[in-house]
This record gives sequence, structure tokens and C-alpha cells, in this order.
Amino acid sequence: MRLAFFGDVVGRSGRIAVTKHLPRLRQDLKLDAVVINGENAAGGFGITEKTANELYDAGADVITLGNHSFDNPGVLTYIEREPRLLRPVNYPKGTVPGKGAGLYDIGGYRLLVINVLGRVFMDALDDPFQAVLAELDACPLGDMADVVLVDIHAEATSEKNAMGHVCDGRASLVVGTHQHVPSADTRILGGGTAFQSDAGMCGDYSGVIGMDKEEPVRRFTTRLRGGRFTTGANEACVCGVFVQTDDKTGLAVRAEPIRLGAVLHNTVPQM
Repeated sequence: MRLAFFGDVVGRSGRIAVTKHLPRLRQDLKLDAVVINGENAAGGFGITEKTANELYDAGADVITLGNHSFDNPGVLTYIEREPRLLRPVNYPKGTVPGKGAGLYDIGGYRLLVINVLGRVFMDALDDPFQAVLAELDACPLGDMADVVLVDIHAEATSEKNAMGHVCDGRASLVVGTHQHVPSADTRILGGGTAFQSDAGMCGDYSGVIGMDKEEPVRRFTTRLRGGRFTTGANEACVCGVFVQTDDKTGLAVRAEPIRLGAVLHNTVPQM
């Protein structure tokens, strides 16, 4: 399977970039499936049915979320109707609607996607490691799933690294989101699991993690709030990771970063 994962879509500029670049990337990379983290798609905070549909229309098969999952109240009902939208699996049972893992039949492959929220420097939910292991036990790679992707939405790279090693040999890809900056550690771990600490964002890199720079800079330099955060409106860059798996084992045989658009140095895997 040829799979691409793209990091946090931030605001309108991020959605425009995904709409602009994803159809061509699907074609050029011959992608079987695309998963996108969309937790900042609506004005930088949360997602709505409308913004989710923009990402699906652009070519996303599954959308994952994170700590801003329920910033928009309409998601509480939408997520119950849309099986392709996942919130973190480690919310305490019965506290929020939706699900944190899904098995999808895409292009003849059974793709298991797991979304989980880290606990270091984040709102503490249930144990992310035990939550992910429970899903891997319930739907093992090579048995019930042909490909397994884990999106760990977390602040600490150490926690993301640990998740990669815990899942090594049991997942095709473990990738981090939330930090909005692509990490340079794309690799395949010893057991065959592709890993990248953070996919980066699909957003405006000319500001501060996708936001217009004035207000974040004001708060850091003066410790005073001067207004609301607003998403950057300049041309955005799409960032993510490309993985090719072995059809027999489901493990990764190739893993490379994707960066395409404004500001950042562009890199796209060559077929």
C-alpha cells in the first residue's frame, strides 16, 4: 500500500493548500489512501462538517483530530454520523461521542487508523499506550488489518518516540501531530514501523505555528493579550509523510517526508 499522512490543517489557508496540492500528490505518488489531521481546520480551532467535507473532497479518506476535537459544538453530532472522522481513542469511556479507531476498506486494503492524545504537557486523558495496545490487540496487523496507522497527537517528542517503539512491528506508521513543525527524523524502526515525530502542519509558515504572527509575538514579548489569534492568510505549505508497505507483512519498506508549497524547502518522494 502507498499511504500518505498530512499534519494539522490550520485554517482556510491550510485547506486551500490541501485542495491545491493533494489531488496531484495522489496521482503522482499513486496513493492508495490519505489520512489527514484536521483538528485546526476551522479557523485554527477544531473542525466543522463544512471544513471536513472540503478535506474529503480534496482526497482525504480519513480525518483524525486532537486536543481541539470538540471546540466547535456541531462536531458532537457530526462525529456520530461520520465514521471517517476520528477523535482520540483515550478519552475516558462514555465522556465524548465518536470513536478513536476505525477499520476502513480502501482500495482493497484494510486500513486501521488509531488517533490518540499524549499526556505530557497536555490535558491528561487515559493512558495513551494502553489505549493503543488495546486497539492493536483487537485488530492485529497482518491478520485483521493490512495496514495500521497511529496518529499520536502530543507535545513531547519523547512521548511520541516511545509510542513508536511500543508499536514497532505492530503498526505500519506511527506519526506525531500537534507541534505544527515537521521533524527531520523520518525513518523505519528496527521492527519495520515507519516513524516521524511530527508531520508538521498544512498551514501558513510565515507566522507562528499557522497563526498570524502579531498576536503571538505580542503575548510572548509583553505578556499582554492584545486580541484574538487569527490564522495566517498567506500561501500555505502542506507537510506530511509518505509510506509504502509490504503487502505480505503490512510493515514499512519506504518512508519519506512530504513538504510542498510556500516558505519551506520542498521535498516530494520520487516514484
